[in-house]
Amino acid sequence: MISFKNTLLTGSLLLAFAGTVQAESACGIKQGTISILGNDFPALHAVVDAAEKCAGGDVTFSKNHSKDFKDVMIAALTADPAEYTSVIVNNGVLVTLMNDGLVKPLDDLVAKHGAALKKNQLITVDGKVMAVAFMANAQHLFYRKDILDAAGVEVPTSYEEVLSASKAIQDKGLMEYPYAGTFKAGWNLGEEFVNMYMGTGGSLFKPGSAELDINNEHGVATLNMLKSLTEYMNPDYLTFDSNVVQAEWEAGNVALSNLWGSRTAAVLDDEGSSEEVTSATMFTAAPVLGGGSTPSTTLWWDGFAISTNTSNEDAEATFIAMMNGISSDVANNNADEAVWLIDGYTPGAAAVGVAETAAAGAKPYPMVPYMGALHGAAGDELSDFLQGNEDAETALADIEAAYVAKAKEAGFLQ
Repeated sequence: MISFKNTLLTGSLLLAFAGTVQAESACGIKQGTISILGNDFPALHAVVDAAEKCAGGDVTFSKNHSKDFKDVMIAALTADPAEYTSVIVNNGVLVTLMNDGLVKPLDDLVAKHGAALKKNQLITVDGKVMAVAFMANAQHLFYRKDILDAAGVEVPTSYEEVLSASKAIQDKGLMEYPYAGTFKAGWNLGEEFVNMYMGTGGSLFKPGSAELDINNEHGVATLNMLKSLTEYMNPDYLTFDSNVVQAEWEAGNVALSNLWGSRTAAVLDDEGSSEEVTSATMFTAAPVLGGGSTPSTTLWWDGFAISTNTSNEDAEATFIAMMNGISSDVANNNADEAVWLIDGYTPGAAAVGVAETAAAGAKPYPMVPYMGALHGAAGDELSDFLQGNEDAETALADIEAAYVAKAKEAGFLQ
């Protein structure tokens, strides 16, 4: 079992945007194979495209951006040699890969090629550097100011206010389904559960153990709010991931959404939307729940890790290329694509939601090895409750049973 003793990038760090990454003026790679797997959104395209500039000569480069990358990464990295030399990881993905021993410590590469990296960029687990972080992310509130104004409501700061604002928008006939969330069954729905639960102030696990602690008033409040939100969502909400929500926003069909900060630039650009929508799109901190003060969301970092089943030569080439991908030039040339943890980056309007969420005290996504079992269980078991087929207590019991089965299989519970 992996013991996570040091999880970096707290809210105060995110607010300060304090990270320093300085790329070399030239990659200087003589040979090697570089192959990168990662999620599919603009900030990661910018990083990987910059890393690709290290290709040429005896250096070969390939990349795969896919929103389903988590479904293929285990098999791809289990192969020997691994299908990808690097994976773009985050809090949850790194835990999953480390549980299976599929990424390697980076201490030697950091010592040789990462002199400009500061400690807060180094994701350190049990004293070993396992990833290098380059950006922060969180789900936070997107809103249409023009629609809220027309409905006569203020910008919501709580989920209760999100509900009342959505009702006002419906009642005035401004939109049929004013709220959208990433409620797609599976990982997305599991993330919605974790985010909402974190705002209750409750603990997901009993202190110092992998024993679940959600079948309580915090869990019931979480499920009831998720169910209430669906009353203002498209009936096909169980198919809505980030790509679908973004498309609905750009089409002008949605006025409120707790969506990823990494999507802000995409909804503000001139592709797939209209001036009416983009000019009125604003961002603020994630809402709180039930009179609490902690935003109902989780803070994430994104970074890169190197595959265990990769030769030393290819690992070094990949590390150098990724350092080129996270240069200050990349951050400044793509300032609105992310909240970059890179020296010299000045956050713009697109970053305000993540910054305000961090400043309000949002908690990092739990980086414990058994978190994936809970996330998966929630994503798999909540659909029946949301569709009215069972009550909250039964749904929480179902999540717990599924979690226990997964945790026992992985050796986290006896």
